[in-house]
Amino acid sequence: MSDKELEAIKRRKLLELQKRLTIEEQKEDQKNEGKILNKAFRGRAWEVFNTACVQFPREMTEVENMLVKLVLSGKISQMTGEQLFAFLRMIGLPIRLKTKINILSHGKAKSLSETFKEKTK
Repeated sequence: MSDKELEAIKRRKLLELQKRLTIEEQKEDQKNEGKILNKAFRGRAWEVFNTACVQFPREMTEVENMLVKLVLSGKISQMTGEQLFAFLRMIGLPIRLKTKINILSHGKAKSLSETFKEKTK
């Protein structure tokens, strides 16, 4: 092998290692962001956050970065699911959460649809 071929192989290997390192660093950053948000999120905040991430993935990466900065700066110490939901609505992300209404009747919990079906019979 000539020196040029060896240099080309070395460059390729170096580029591959750099790509691997950047991917690993990104994964670590995401874990760290999750830990930071975990300190501030209360109640059902993670449920709202994950639902929003599924519905608006591009926008939520920016929102996540912004929330991490606010938590680190001390401007946000706690955030409940309701507060996060309201915040996302205010910035223009209409999050649709799965809701279920149960009615407690005679010691049994029934869904709203079941209650209506029984009363219409």
